[in-house]
Amino acid sequence: MLTTGLVAIDSTILATAVSSIVDDLGSFSLFPWLFSIYLLAQAVSVPIYAKLSDMVGRKPIVLIGIGLFLLGSILCGFAWSMPALIAFRVIQGLGAGAVQPMSVTIAGDIYTVAERAKTQGYLASVWAISSVVGPTLGGLFSQFLSWRWIFFINIPLCLIAAWMIYKNFHETVEKKQHKVDYLGASLLAASLSLLILAVLEGGQAWAWNSPQSIGAFALGAVLLGLFVWAESRADEPVLPLWVFSRRLLLTTSLIGLGVGAILIGLTSYVPTYLERTLGTPPLVAGLALAVLTIGWPISASLSGRLYLRFGFRTTVLIGLVFAVVGSVALASTAQTPALWFVALCCFVIGLGMGLIAVPSLIAAQSSVAWNERGVVTGTNLFARSIGSAVGVAIFGALANAIFLAAGTETDVAVVEQASGVVFIGVAVAAVVTVVAAIAMPRQSRVETGAGEAAAA
Repeated sequence: MLTTGLVAIDSTILATAVSSIVDDLGSFSLFPWLFSIYLLAQAVSVPIYAKLSDMVGRKPIVLIGIGLFLLGSILCGFAWSMPALIAFRVIQGLGAGAVQPMSVTIAGDIYTVAERAKTQGYLASVWAISSVVGPTLGGLFSQFLSWRWIFFINIPLCLIAAWMIYKNFHETVEKKQHKVDYLGASLLAASLSLLILAVLEGGQAWAWNSPQSIGAFALGAVLLGLFVWAESRADEPVLPLWVFSRRLLLTTSLIGLGVGAILIGLTSYVPTYLERTLGTPPLVAGLALAVLTIGWPISASLSGRLYLRFGFRTTVLIGLVFAVVGSVALASTAQTPALWFVALCCFVIGLGMGLIAVPSLIAAQSSVAWNERGVVTGTNLFARSIGSAVGVAIFGALANAIFLAAGTETDVAVVEQASGVVFIGVAVAAVVTVVAAIAMPRQSRVETGAGEAAAA
């Protein structure tokens, strides 16, 4: 929970300090890169860390991640320009790429399937707390101290988290020679960097049909093809192709894509929608969204009872009913905004997310042995990141098309229309995710014995 808190707080604390950072460092046009470059570094490194954890254990990887996050935070706090701050955010992102999947993988190692729903609920509650604590701290630091403290606050948190992991987490890993897949790791990082960058910046930094966009997509696709070729010949591939040949793993990864798209659509547009249509203060608008991350841990902690009785597939489908109902209700009332109703829809969707994300991840984890669990967990979270990256690009293109046609971004009616289209997109993502859930195997192995704390 402590290590998860590092990433969770960082994901919310920065947004409230953007104006202060720009006032101090300038380069307003560059500030979106503070978010894009972090997401990019985190996403491309997750599969690599996940594979390494299956080779050398979780503990050294999570400690490396905390160390990188600490180093990046210190450097960000002392940044002298916007380009320097962006560069140091890369280091932070590389640390987050290890921290987030390792905390989830460790929970999968040391708890049984029956226990994991509760522990995953605890991890999800960290995000709920951070959705309130992060923006509050960011606002306080920016207003009364300095924006630099949003990074310096990570120093004691990192040290405490590292000490707790070092002292309390013990694992036994079978010692044997491994062949590190340097070629596969390099091709994966390069191809995904280009593809995710093209998706994130298309329609923003450059036009979709520009040479930069076409070139990034084309070169990324070529490198991805070379990666697949390299993995089919590697002794220990960084991302084994069997992950995509097993029906359960493929469908749960597709569900992860949907979860990422739904979350980014809500977190990116709900606060702005409320602020521009109702004049809601930013803090209140953020709290309306925060109820989504309150509903998530509540249902996640209770999901174990459902999947132990009815199975993973049925539990995920129940969660998707909540997500579809909540998103359809939100989309259908976009033209008549009401703060309480938006918050209620977010809460309902959050309840659904807890029954979708946690059981689908646990289903994937419980289908493999210790030495494959890191890769499986990393692939699931990586799919969620890809869903967010693709989702933010699609939703942004839809909203920008309406703003461009209307010639304004401030008119209330136009904002309602644009937000309504985005919320429809979120509902469509939820419906499409239902298809992936239906394709899940009907029966998944559910363990009730002791957790696995050591390598087989």
